[in-house]
Amino acid sequence: MKITLCSLLLLAGPVSTVQGATPGFPSNEDLRHVRSLSDPRLSPDAGRVLVQIADSTADGGRSHLWLVDVSANTSRQLTWSPTADKSGERHGRWALDGSVIVFLAKRGERTELFRLPMSAGEAHAYDLKVAPQVDASTAQDAIPPRKAGDAPAPAQAKLQPLPIEIADFEVAPAGKLIAVLASDPQTPGEKQQKEDKADAVWVDHDLHGKRLYLLDAESGKLDSVALPPDVTAVSWNKTGDRLMASIEGPNHVSDLGPETQTWLVQVGDLAHPARIKELPNTAERIAWSEDGTRIYYLAHSERDTPYEYLDLYSMKLSDRSTAALTQDFNGSTSNEKPIAYGGDILQAVQLGFGTTYLRVRDGKAEVMQFESPVVNRLDSESKHGGWVWTGQSGAQAPRLYFAKTLGRAARVLNTPPLTPAEWPAITGQIVRWQSDGLTIEGMLYMPPQSTAGKIPLVVDVHGGPTGAFHNTFDPLTQFVLGQGWAVLRPNPRGSTGYGAAFAAANKNDLGGGDYRDIMAGVDAVVAQFPIDTNRLGLMGYSYGGEMAAFVEGNTDRFKAIVSCAPVIDQQSEYGTEDNSWSDRWFYGKPWEHPTDAWRQSPLANVAKAKTPFLLIQGEEDVVDPLGQSQEMYRALRQAGVHVEMVQYPREDHGPLGGAMHGQPSKEPWHGFDVRQRLVKFFTTAFAG
Repeated sequence: MKITLCSLLLLAGPVSTVQGATPGFPSNEDLRHVRSLSDPRLSPDAGRVLVQIADSTADGGRSHLWLVDVSANTSRQLTWSPTADKSGERHGRWALDGSVIVFLAKRGERTELFRLPMSAGEAHAYDLKVAPQVDASTAQDAIPPRKAGDAPAPAQAKLQPLPIEIADFEVAPAGKLIAVLASDPQTPGEKQQKEDKADAVWVDHDLHGKRLYLLDAESGKLDSVALPPDVTAVSWNKTGDRLMASIEGPNHVSDLGPETQTWLVQVGDLAHPARIKELPNTAERIAWSEDGTRIYYLAHSERDTPYEYLDLYSMKLSDRSTAALTQDFNGSTSNEKPIAYGGDILQAVQLGFGTTYLRVRDGKAEVMQFESPVVNRLDSESKHGGWVWTGQSGAQAPRLYFAKTLGRAARVLNTPPLTPAEWPAITGQIVRWQSDGLTIEGMLYMPPQSTAGKIPLVVDVHGGPTGAFHNTFDPLTQFVLGQGWAVLRPNPRGSTGYGAAFAAANKNDLGGGDYRDIMAGVDAVVAQFPIDTNRLGLMGYSYGGEMAAFVEGNTDRFKAIVSCAPVIDQQSEYGTEDNSWSDRWFYGKPWEHPTDAWRQSPLANVAKAKTPFLLIQGEEDVVDPLGQSQEMYRALRQAGVHVEMVQYPREDHGPLGGAMHGQPSKEPWHGFDVRQRLVKFFTTAFAG
């Protein structure tokens, strides 16, 4: 069980082509033609914006870099991918005072860092090689065993420099230096081991790691920084002579508990970084103040909250004193890096169904106002001569905004359309109800024909549980509305955006109070709107899929339930998921608290199940593994309950969820297949 901001609707049944039932609403095929816009970056002269746009699923789902001219308000595609590149170009950044952009792409065997001059010319990859620090093939017990007369294994120091796989990078102010994060290269001996099938995996004993290097963007010279692996993130100060590096121990050490270390690196002395021991082991998203005297960071709240719940902190570097800046905030911080702005600090936050930015100065916080209810990815250049961000709503696809000054009127910059046609602007309305003394919110979407009589309702539960629905543009919701069904998206207790106490209100109570919150929401909507109580459906993804399974064993009010990538058995899921640390806050280690773990497992109530149930599962899901859906499928099948299960090869947790919702995917038909099954499954159930 992990936080995921994808919240999903799914269902199954015999495959048939299903189109939008209401004219103007998108068809299933239309959702294969949706593009995405992300990661805007303002140029050093504040005159251009570099933005990442992904092709639609029908066109391969590859991402490319586009250039937007602020003054002319025009855009053009800047990078293209050869046929062999299935991912495209991403993570575009300005370098060398804006004369060059750098980006990541995989043109051959590995992901490389490319340089594209803005004057003219083609993009070329930097030739980045390092002498391997690790060679498992030379270990004393390496196999195949060396035989008498074999040539001696090459000494590690004598290995030739090898190309590196780039994991991430961060450009320093002025853009001359680039901090590069790269994995240790595979040596010829290690490659030969794999070819010889001497490829046993000693779990959590991999010698390779992710290391930090500094690249001169002009000359291409690469220098190693004396830090242990795995380096996960870096943050430059404004003058570009110091950076902070975050390190998480290799080999899943985080499964034992948070272990992030923060190190200070002086560009003039790469051999002697210094650890900042005063920072907590959950510190992340570090940003420097503009004068370099302090840093800002996100870390786990000092209050009793889920481990994903973060607060904003500051540290004065001279005496290492710290201060919590969002302890009294009645919303939640978003997991975006803080932005230093003069003496202020700007932090992305969630407030109910909206997202915006908090402006903090001298301990006082002010919520900023923007043109859209959901705002993300705020960016500026070093002199703050302009600002860009993305804004959207349930009725409006993401747009790129520009303002000369924060707080002043912004204008929309022209970018290519994200949807294949204009779709009806259906605006959700916030409904509120009481549950166990708590005020719960939900976003209700009603189809345009709702005045013609009572209509079906599909309840959609978000992922997390430490997550939330926001007032975002969701192609899947548009598609479902086109079938003539209403959609309710509740934010039950445990959701973010309502303060720390609300986020912590589901501790050791999964499937308890949160279930009651959702059912009370159904009652409230039925009482206020023309909903057909004989045609109710429920769906969810990740934690939403888990909640769908709780509903299955607790009530027969719904005609059909869809559970996507769920947790079914807390103990088996805890033992097989990729990282279990965050689950401990809810119920502890399940073998130490077996009663609590079983009480909060949907499988415990499967004997009471009656409702037709559909399971959607990615075969390569490491967050909520395949075995969870298999357990539920077997239990319901043997109990005589109508159950169907569909598995999707090559799909991990997040990508499958995005594909279902119409986000660009490299799998051309998985999202289409899920949506088709969804509508068929609900339609059959609603027909009785």
